Amino acid sequence: MNISSIHGAILMRSFRVSLMATALAGLPLAAFAQTAAPPAQPRPAQAVAKPKPVAPAPTAPQQAAAATTQGAASAKSGAGEDVIARVGNTNISADQIRAYVASLGPRERAAFGQDPGLLSQAVRLMLANRLVLQEVAAKKWDQQPNIVEQLDRVRESAVVELYLQTVSNPPASFPSDDELQKVYDANRASFLMPRQFELAQIFVAAAKDADKATEDKAKKAVEDIQRKLKAPGADFAALANETGDAKNGGELGWLAESQIRPEIRAKVMELSKNAISEPIKLDDGWHIIKLLDTKASYTRTLPEVRELLTQQMRSERAGMLRRAYIAELLKQNPPVINELALSGLIGQTPAAR
Repeated sequence: MNISSIHGAILMRSFRVSLMATALAGLPLAAFAQTAAPPAQPRPAQAVAKPKPVAPAPTAPQQAAAATTQGAASAKSGAGEDVIARVGNTNISADQIRAYVASLGPRERAAFGQDPGLLSQAVRLMLANRLVLQEVAAKKWDQQPNIVEQLDRVRESAVVELYLQTVSNPPASFPSDDELQKVYDANRASFLMPRQFELAQIFVAAAKDADKATEDKAKKAVEDIQRKLKAPGADFAALANETGDAKNGGELGWLAESQIRPEIRAKVMELSKNAISEPIKLDDGWHIIKLLDTKASYTRTLPEVRELLTQQMRSERAGMLRRAYIAELLKQNPPVINELALSGLIGQTPAAR
Protein backbone atom coordinates (compact mmCIF):
# COMPACT_ATOMS: atom_id res chain seq x y z
CA MET A 1 0.00 0.00 0.00
CA ASN A 2 1.57 3.24 -1.08
CA ILE A 3 1.23 6.62 0.55
CA SER A 4 -1.38 7.98 -1.86
CA SER A 5 -3.73 5.05 -1.24
CA ILE A 6 -3.45 5.50 2.52
CA HIS A 7 -4.17 9.17 2.06
CA GLY A 8 -7.29 8.38 0.04
CA ALA A 9 -8.52 6.01 2.73
CA ILE A 10 -8.52 8.66 5.41
CA LEU A 11 -10.03 11.44 3.34
CA MET A 12 -13.39 11.60 1.63
CA ARG A 13 -13.22 12.46 -2.07
CA SER A 14 -11.93 15.90 -1.32
CA PHE A 15 -12.42 19.06 -3.26
CA ARG A 16 -9.42 20.37 -5.09
CA VAL A 17 -8.21 23.77 -4.03
CA SER A 18 -6.54 25.78 -6.72
CA LEU A 19 -4.24 28.61 -5.95
CA MET A 20 -6.46 30.81 -3.86
CA ALA A 21 -5.77 34.03 -5.69
CA THR A 22 -6.69 32.43 -9.03
CA ALA A 23 -9.75 30.68 -7.75
CA LEU A 24 -11.18 33.80 -6.14
CA ALA A 25 -10.87 35.99 -9.21
CA GLY A 26 -14.03 34.76 -10.89
CA LEU A 27 -16.24 34.05 -7.88
CA PRO A 28 -19.13 36.20 -6.67
CA LEU A 29 -18.85 37.50 -3.14
CA ALA A 30 -21.13 34.83 -1.71
CA ALA A 31 -18.99 32.13 -3.26
CA PHE A 32 -15.87 33.76 -1.86
CA ALA A 33 -17.30 33.64 1.60
CA GLN A 34 -17.77 29.91 1.22
CA THR A 35 -14.27 29.56 -0.18
CA ALA A 36 -12.83 31.35 2.82
CA ALA A 37 -14.50 28.98 5.25
CA PRO A 38 -12.22 25.90 4.99
CA PRO A 39 -9.36 25.77 7.50
CA ALA A 40 -6.53 28.09 6.69
CA GLN A 41 -3.82 26.36 8.70
CA PRO A 42 -4.20 22.54 8.54
CA ARG A 43 -1.44 20.81 6.66
CA PRO A 44 -2.41 18.60 3.70
CA ALA A 45 -3.80 15.39 5.14
CA GLN A 46 -1.52 12.47 4.48
CA ALA A 47 -1.23 9.23 6.31
CA VAL A 48 2.52 9.48 6.07
CA ALA A 49 4.96 11.99 4.69
CA LYS A 50 6.98 10.79 1.72
CA PRO A 51 10.73 11.20 2.23
CA LYS A 52 12.21 13.76 -0.09
CA PRO A 53 13.74 11.99 -3.10
CA VAL A 54 17.50 12.14 -3.39
CA ALA A 55 18.45 14.07 -6.48
CA PRO A 56 20.65 12.09 -8.88
CA ALA A 57 24.19 13.26 -9.36
CA PRO A 58 24.38 15.81 -12.19
CA THR A 59 25.63 14.57 -15.52
CA ALA A 60 28.55 16.20 -17.28
CA PRO A 61 26.27 18.24 -19.60
CA GLN A 62 24.23 19.38 -16.57
CA GLN A 63 27.38 20.42 -14.75
CA ALA A 64 28.51 22.36 -17.82
CA ALA A 65 25.10 24.06 -18.08
CA ALA A 66 25.23 24.96 -14.39
CA ALA A 67 28.68 26.44 -14.80
CA THR A 68 27.46 28.49 -17.76
CA THR A 69 24.50 29.79 -15.76
CA GLN A 70 26.67 30.65 -12.77
CA GLY A 71 29.09 32.43 -15.03
CA ALA A 72 26.25 34.42 -16.53
CA ALA A 73 25.18 35.55 -13.08
CA SER A 74 28.23 37.72 -12.73
CA ALA A 75 28.56 38.74 -16.36
CA LYS A 76 27.51 41.97 -17.99
CA SER A 77 25.45 42.35 -21.11
CA GLY A 78 26.52 44.52 -23.99
CA ALA A 79 24.43 47.34 -22.53
CA GLY A 80 26.21 47.06 -19.21
CA GLU A 81 23.32 45.37 -17.41
CA ASP A 82 23.78 42.52 -14.98
CA VAL A 83 23.20 39.23 -16.78
CA ILE A 84 21.35 36.75 -14.56
CA ALA A 85 20.85 33.96 -17.08
CA ARG A 86 21.90 33.05 -20.60
CA VAL A 87 20.81 30.51 -23.17
CA GLY A 88 22.26 30.35 -26.68
CA ASN A 89 22.94 33.92 -27.74
CA THR A 90 20.22 35.38 -25.52
CA ASN A 91 20.73 37.02 -22.12
CA ILE A 92 18.21 37.78 -19.40
CA SER A 93 19.18 40.77 -17.32
CA ALA A 94 18.42 41.67 -13.75
CA ASP A 95 16.23 44.54 -14.95
CA GLN A 96 14.15 42.18 -17.09
CA ILE A 97 13.56 39.88 -14.14
CA ARG A 98 12.67 42.81 -11.88
CA ALA A 99 10.19 44.03 -14.49
CA TYR A 100 8.68 40.55 -14.70
CA VAL A 101 8.28 40.30 -10.92
CA ALA A 102 6.84 43.82 -10.76
CA SER A 103 4.16 42.83 -13.28
CA LEU A 104 2.85 40.11 -10.97
CA GLY A 105 0.23 40.45 -8.29
CA PRO A 106 1.18 40.81 -4.60
CA ARG A 107 0.38 37.18 -3.83
CA GLU A 108 2.66 35.87 -6.58
CA ARG A 109 5.45 38.22 -5.50
CA ALA A 110 5.07 37.01 -1.92
CA ALA A 111 5.32 33.42 -3.12
CA PHE A 112 8.68 34.19 -4.76
CA GLY A 113 9.87 35.66 -1.48
CA GLN A 114 8.89 32.55 0.43
CA ASP A 115 10.30 30.10 -2.12
CA PRO A 116 13.19 31.43 -4.23
CA GLY A 117 13.04 28.21 -6.22
CA LEU A 118 9.85 29.46 -7.87
CA LEU A 119 11.72 32.43 -9.35
CA SER A 120 14.39 30.07 -10.66
CA GLN A 121 11.68 28.03 -12.36
CA ALA A 122 10.21 31.19 -13.88
CA VAL A 123 13.62 32.20 -15.27
CA ARG A 124 14.11 28.75 -16.76
CA LEU A 125 10.75 29.11 -18.48
CA MET A 126 11.80 32.50 -19.82
CA LEU A 127 14.97 30.93 -21.21
CA ALA A 128 12.98 28.13 -22.84
CA ASN A 129 10.72 30.73 -24.42
CA ARG A 130 13.75 32.59 -25.78
CA LEU A 131 15.01 29.38 -27.39
CA VAL A 132 11.65 28.81 -29.03
CA LEU A 133 11.64 32.39 -30.30
CA GLN A 134 15.09 31.85 -31.81
CA GLU A 135 13.72 28.82 -33.65
CA VAL A 136 10.74 30.86 -34.84
CA ALA A 137 12.99 33.60 -36.17
CA ALA A 138 15.39 31.17 -37.86
CA LYS A 139 12.55 29.41 -39.68
CA LYS A 140 10.63 32.66 -40.34
CA TRP A 141 7.61 30.77 -39.08
CA ASP A 142 5.86 33.93 -37.88
CA GLN A 143 5.99 35.41 -41.40
CA GLN A 144 3.57 32.86 -42.87
CA PRO A 145 0.36 34.64 -43.94
CA ASN A 146 -1.97 32.47 -41.81
CA ILE A 147 0.29 32.87 -38.77
CA VAL A 148 0.48 36.63 -39.27
CA GLU A 149 -3.32 36.75 -39.26
CA GLN A 150 -3.53 34.71 -36.06
CA LEU A 151 -0.88 36.85 -34.36
CA ASP A 152 -2.78 40.00 -35.29
CA ARG A 153 -5.89 38.62 -33.59
CA VAL A 154 -3.91 37.64 -30.50
CA ARG A 155 -2.31 41.07 -30.30
CA GLU A 156 -5.67 42.76 -30.74
CA SER A 157 -7.18 40.74 -27.89
CA ALA A 158 -4.16 41.39 -25.66
CA VAL A 159 -4.26 45.15 -26.30
CA VAL A 160 -7.99 45.29 -25.56
CA GLU A 161 -7.58 43.30 -22.35
CA LEU A 162 -4.68 45.38 -21.08
CA TYR A 163 -6.49 48.61 -21.88
CA LEU A 164 -9.69 47.48 -20.16
CA GLN A 165 -7.67 46.59 -17.09
CA THR A 166 -6.35 50.14 -16.88
CA VAL A 167 -9.77 51.80 -17.27
CA SER A 168 -11.52 49.44 -14.85
CA ASN A 169 -8.96 49.41 -12.06
CA PRO A 170 -10.63 50.54 -8.80
CA PRO A 171 -9.00 53.42 -6.92
CA ALA A 172 -6.29 52.44 -4.44
CA SER A 173 -8.50 53.59 -1.55
CA PHE A 174 -11.15 50.97 -2.36
CA PRO A 175 -12.42 49.29 -0.29
CA SER A 176 -12.43 51.50 2.77
CA ASP A 177 -12.46 50.08 6.29
CA ASP A 178 -16.19 50.81 6.56
CA GLU A 179 -16.92 49.03 3.27
CA LEU A 180 -14.91 46.02 4.36
CA GLN A 181 -16.71 45.88 7.69
CA LYS A 182 -20.15 46.03 6.05
CA VAL A 183 -19.36 43.19 3.63
CA TYR A 184 -17.80 41.13 6.42
CA ASP A 185 -20.85 41.60 8.65
CA ALA A 186 -23.20 40.65 5.81
CA ASN A 187 -21.26 37.41 5.23
CA ARG A 188 -20.18 36.63 8.78
CA ALA A 189 -21.94 33.26 8.86
CA SER A 190 -19.98 32.12 5.82
CA PHE A 191 -16.66 32.65 7.60
CA LEU A 192 -17.39 29.86 10.08
CA MET A 193 -14.43 27.53 10.49
CA PRO A 194 -15.47 23.90 11.00
CA ARG A 195 -14.32 21.84 13.93
CA GLN A 196 -10.84 20.41 13.38
CA PHE A 197 -9.06 17.32 14.65
CA GLU A 198 -5.33 16.65 14.90
CA LEU A 199 -4.90 12.97 14.18
CA ALA A 200 -2.24 10.29 13.91
CA GLN A 201 -2.71 6.80 12.60
CA ILE A 202 -1.21 3.35 12.35
CA PHE A 203 -2.15 1.70 9.08
CA VAL A 204 -1.99 -1.95 8.10
CA ALA A 205 -2.70 -2.60 4.42
CA ALA A 206 -5.25 -5.27 3.50
CA ALA A 207 -6.84 -4.93 0.07
CA LYS A 208 -10.52 -5.70 -0.23
CA ASP A 209 -9.89 -8.51 -2.73
CA ALA A 210 -6.90 -9.99 -0.86
CA ASP A 211 -6.78 -13.74 -0.43
CA LYS A 212 -7.41 -15.33 2.95
CA ALA A 213 -3.73 -15.82 3.73
CA THR A 214 -2.99 -12.12 3.17
CA GLU A 215 -6.04 -11.09 5.17
CA ASP A 216 -5.07 -13.37 8.06
CA LYS A 217 -1.54 -11.97 8.04
CA ALA A 218 -2.85 -8.38 8.20
CA LYS A 219 -5.26 -9.26 10.98
CA LYS A 220 -2.48 -10.88 12.98
CA ALA A 221 -0.34 -7.75 12.53
CA VAL A 222 -3.19 -5.59 13.80
CA GLU A 223 -3.66 -7.80 16.85
CA ASP A 224 0.07 -7.59 17.56
CA ILE A 225 -0.04 -3.79 17.34
CA GLN A 226 -3.04 -3.67 19.66
CA ARG A 227 -1.20 -5.79 22.19
CA LYS A 228 1.81 -3.47 22.10
CA LEU A 229 -0.38 -0.37 22.42
CA LYS A 230 -1.97 -1.74 25.58
CA ALA A 231 1.39 -2.42 27.21
CA PRO A 232 2.59 0.09 29.85
CA GLY A 233 4.55 2.97 28.33
CA ALA A 234 3.46 2.15 24.78
CA ASP A 235 4.69 4.65 22.20
CA PHE A 236 2.10 5.18 19.46
CA ALA A 237 4.44 7.26 17.29
CA ALA A 238 7.21 4.68 17.40
CA LEU A 239 4.79 1.90 16.48
CA ALA A 240 3.45 3.99 13.61
CA ASN A 241 6.97 4.51 12.27
CA GLU A 242 7.63 0.78 12.45
CA THR A 243 4.52 -0.01 10.42
CA GLY A 244 4.37 0.31 6.63
CA ASP A 245 5.38 3.62 5.09
CA ALA A 246 4.58 5.75 8.14
CA LYS A 247 6.89 8.58 9.16
CA ASN A 248 6.64 11.38 11.72
CA GLY A 249 4.79 9.13 14.12
CA GLY A 250 1.95 8.64 11.67
CA GLU A 251 0.75 12.23 12.17
CA LEU A 252 -1.88 13.40 9.71
CA GLY A 253 -1.97 17.02 10.84
CA TRP A 254 -5.12 19.04 11.36
CA LEU A 255 -8.19 17.88 9.45
CA ALA A 256 -11.55 19.58 9.18
CA GLU A 257 -14.47 17.45 10.29
CA SER A 258 -15.79 17.31 6.72
CA GLN A 259 -12.47 15.99 5.40
CA ILE A 260 -12.55 12.80 7.44
CA ARG A 261 -14.24 9.70 6.06
CA PRO A 262 -17.54 8.99 7.85
CA GLU A 263 -16.41 5.58 9.09
CA ILE A 264 -13.38 7.14 10.80
CA ARG A 265 -15.10 10.37 11.80
CA ALA A 266 -17.69 8.45 13.83
CA LYS A 267 -14.93 6.79 15.84
CA VAL A 268 -12.95 10.01 16.27
CA MET A 269 -16.00 11.72 17.76
CA GLU A 270 -15.99 9.14 20.55
CA LEU A 271 -12.34 9.71 21.50
CA SER A 272 -10.98 11.97 24.20
CA LYS A 273 -7.66 13.75 23.79
CA ASN A 274 -4.74 11.31 23.34
CA ALA A 275 -7.14 8.35 23.23
CA ILE A 276 -6.68 5.60 20.65
CA SER A 277 -9.45 3.97 18.64
CA GLU A 278 -10.06 0.30 18.11
CA PRO A 279 -8.92 -0.91 14.66
CA ILE A 280 -11.22 0.38 11.91
CA LYS A 281 -11.55 -1.90 8.87
CA LEU A 282 -11.92 -0.13 5.52
CA ASP A 283 -11.57 -1.33 1.95
CA ASP A 284 -7.84 -0.67 1.89
CA GLY A 285 -6.93 -2.10 5.29
CA TRP A 286 -6.94 -1.42 9.03
CA HIS A 287 -6.70 2.05 10.59
CA ILE A 288 -5.87 2.71 14.23
CA ILE A 289 -6.46 6.39 15.02
CA LYS A 290 -5.10 8.55 17.83
CA LEU A 291 -6.74 11.89 18.64
CA LEU A 292 -3.94 14.32 19.44
CA ASP A 293 -6.04 17.47 19.85
CA THR A 294 -9.28 19.20 18.86
CA LYS A 295 -10.15 22.75 17.79
CA ALA A 296 -13.71 23.93 18.22
CA SER A 297 -15.42 25.66 15.31
CA TYR A 298 -15.18 29.45 15.26
CA THR A 299 -15.85 32.41 13.01
CA ARG A 300 -12.81 33.91 11.32
CA THR A 301 -12.26 37.54 12.27
CA LEU A 302 -12.07 40.41 9.82
CA PRO A 303 -8.27 40.75 10.22
CA GLU A 304 -7.94 37.08 9.26
CA VAL A 305 -9.91 37.47 6.03
CA ARG A 306 -9.10 41.11 5.23
CA GLU A 307 -6.60 40.40 2.44
CA LEU A 308 -8.78 37.87 0.60
CA LEU A 309 -11.92 39.93 1.13
CA THR A 310 -10.20 43.04 -0.21
CA GLN A 311 -9.02 41.19 -3.30
CA GLN A 312 -12.48 39.83 -3.99
CA MET A 313 -14.18 43.21 -3.52
CA ARG A 314 -11.67 44.88 -5.85
CA SER A 315 -12.15 42.12 -8.41
CA GLU A 316 -15.93 42.56 -8.32
CA ARG A 317 -15.62 46.34 -8.58
CA ALA A 318 -13.23 46.01 -11.54
CA GLY A 319 -15.72 43.74 -13.30
CA MET A 320 -18.51 46.24 -12.70
CA LEU A 321 -16.40 49.15 -14.00
CA ARG A 322 -15.42 47.14 -17.07
CA ARG A 323 -19.03 46.31 -17.94
CA ALA A 324 -20.07 49.92 -17.42
CA TYR A 325 -17.25 51.19 -19.63
CA ILE A 326 -18.11 48.82 -22.49
CA ALA A 327 -21.83 49.60 -22.14
CA GLU A 328 -21.12 53.31 -22.44
CA LEU A 329 -18.96 52.78 -25.54
CA LEU A 330 -21.72 50.77 -27.20
CA LYS A 331 -24.28 53.40 -26.22
CA GLN A 332 -22.23 56.14 -27.89
CA ASN A 333 -21.50 53.95 -30.92
CA PRO A 334 -24.49 51.65 -31.50
CA PRO A 335 -23.42 48.58 -33.51
CA VAL A 336 -25.23 47.60 -36.69
CA ILE A 337 -25.32 43.89 -37.59
CA ASN A 338 -26.87 42.23 -40.63
CA GLU A 339 -28.33 39.32 -38.69
CA LEU A 340 -29.71 37.61 -41.82
CA ALA A 341 -26.35 37.59 -43.54
CA LEU A 342 -24.66 36.56 -40.32
CA SER A 343 -26.93 33.54 -39.85
CA GLY A 344 -26.15 32.45 -43.41
CA LEU A 345 -22.47 32.18 -42.54
CA ILE A 346 -23.05 29.50 -39.92
CA GLY A 347 -21.73 26.14 -41.05
CA GLN A 348 -19.92 27.51 -44.08
CA THR A 349 -16.27 26.60 -44.48
CA PRO A 350 -13.71 28.94 -46.05
CA ALA A 351 -13.67 26.63 -49.12
CA ALA A 352 -17.49 26.77 -49.43
CA ARG A 353 -17.43 30.56 -49.47
